[in-house]
Amino acid sequence: MNIFADIRRLVIETLDAMVADGELPGGLDYGNVTVEPPRDASHGDMATNAAMVLAKPAGQPPRDIAAALAARLKTDARIAVADVAGPGFLNLILDGAVWHDVVSEAIDAGRGFGHSGLGAHVKVNVEFVSANPTGPLHVGHTRGAVFGDALASLLEAAGYDVTREYYINDGGAQVDVLARSAYERYREAHGLEPEISEGLYPGDYLVPVGEALKDAYGDKLIDQPEEVWLEEVREFATARMMDMIRADLAALGVEMDVYFSEKSLYGTGRIERALHVLQDKGLIYEGILEPPKGKTPEDWEPREQTLFRSTDHGDDVDRPVKKSDGSWTYFAPDIAYHYDKISRGFDELINVFGADHGGYVKRLQAAVSALSDGSVPVDIKLTQLVRLFKNGEPFKMSKRAGTFITLRDVVDEVGPDVVRFHMLTRKNDAPLDFDFTRVTEQSKDNPVFYVQYAHARIRSVMRKAEDLGLPYSDHPVLEDAAEYAVARKIAEWPRLVEIAARNHEPHRVAFYLYELASEFHALWNKGNDTPALRFVHEGDPEATAVKIALPRAVSVVISAGLGILGVTPAEEMR
Repeated sequence: MNIFADIRRLVIETLDAMVADGELPGGLDYGNVTVEPPRDASHGDMATNAAMVLAKPAGQPPRDIAAALAARLKTDARIAVADVAGPGFLNLILDGAVWHDVVSEAIDAGRGFGHSGLGAHVKVNVEFVSANPTGPLHVGHTRGAVFGDALASLLEAAGYDVTREYYINDGGAQVDVLARSAYERYREAHGLEPEISEGLYPGDYLVPVGEALKDAYGDKLIDQPEEVWLEEVREFATARMMDMIRADLAALGVEMDVYFSEKSLYGTGRIERALHVLQDKGLIYEGILEPPKGKTPEDWEPREQTLFRSTDHGDDVDRPVKKSDGSWTYFAPDIAYHYDKISRGFDELINVFGADHGGYVKRLQAAVSALSDGSVPVDIKLTQLVRLFKNGEPFKMSKRAGTFITLRDVVDEVGPDVVRFHMLTRKNDAPLDFDFTRVTEQSKDNPVFYVQYAHARIRSVMRKAEDLGLPYSDHPVLEDAAEYAVARKIAEWPRLVEIAARNHEPHRVAFYLYELASEFHALWNKGNDTPALRFVHEGDPEATAVKIALPRAVSVVISAGLGILGVTPAEEMR
């Protein structure tokens, strides 16, 4: 039940009736007509801009349209008051029975309340994390992992067919560096002094890989030239790193549907096929690029390269796909990879990158546009940096990785639920401060605690009612303004899911849950002073049955919202 969508349909149907009766001209576009909560709650339950957006095409004053619309809307049993405000906005107050129905519907639907068919089973590929398989995931990857996973869950709740995907960057020179680093740990496992020269990965996370190499190969690789062991050690170490990455993601509650290997694109003709598609469209040519910004003619050596005419699809400059020596650029396999996604039948693509990959946005958008003839949109979401604090001071944890703080370090410190929720308390493209003290404190200022505390309070109420053998009812009795405020906030959930999904903004869910928890805590506190507002009435089973319905509905929504965020609802607070 999306009451906002229902009332919007009522508004549209009423406008159509006005057209049929000659009060409005035909052919009006209702696309920009909205029904939403008013900015000031004192103005009513909902507001519509219908008269404002239709005034000019209808050639009528907006207040005249609003007055006529209000008169018709008030004949519907759901509309208690329809008032014209300002230049032509229409504020609506709904009959109390509507809010009772919302609560009942939430209880009946369970965690499916708020799910919608907005996505119409459109196939969406969400690629996220995609870290180089050269070490454990760091705290920056943590934010991308949480954001990507929550976005995927949000889209699923809105009716999309979602695939979570990880692109394994195992085709570049970095995996050779990994192999050489692992080989030194292999030598160390044999009692030799490792030579961790500059440019190798120094983290002690490779010590177990060296031990595993010793177990697998004994000493047969010792003192062998690099060409003998490089390929085998590279494959072995990459596999071990991916095992570590999968385990790190699992600790955070993230499971991928697909792991796609970059290496599978090389030597298989897949890069060539993707570029042939672009060549057939006249988008591949041999040319010389202008010097990069900041380069003087003395610094710049012009070389003819194979270029993708990406400027035809919105990029700033054309991009090289093959170097003058005939080897592929980093961009060539990216093109092939996205061509593979398109070939797999995805209708939409979403890539979640760290902010340091902002320079790749336009070129990838250009490639997908060219490969799909503009039929497959790609949304590239950038996640900004995470800054770690403790008690308000910059916090330096031990760096098991050698140079950075790992995902597992953060999860082990405060737990996956706290990490996931807090990572979504800011929009993805805004920097995020993660204070280990603040995210675990028990106060209203900590949204993780505040939402979980609301759910735990409700569960305590439910357990008490169960212990007393008191009945439940799916049909609430709402009497106080605080009760109606909670019901109205519950009613916003289906609308919120669609808005957040449409805009690819899972942080909206975290914000909403905090607001819902605030309304619930306000009602709870009011019940401390007003016994009639309490949920459990030990001597009155009927009163308990109807009063307990509202917190049950709140629990449904909090559970559904936390489910999208990948957070387990708290049964009790310790």
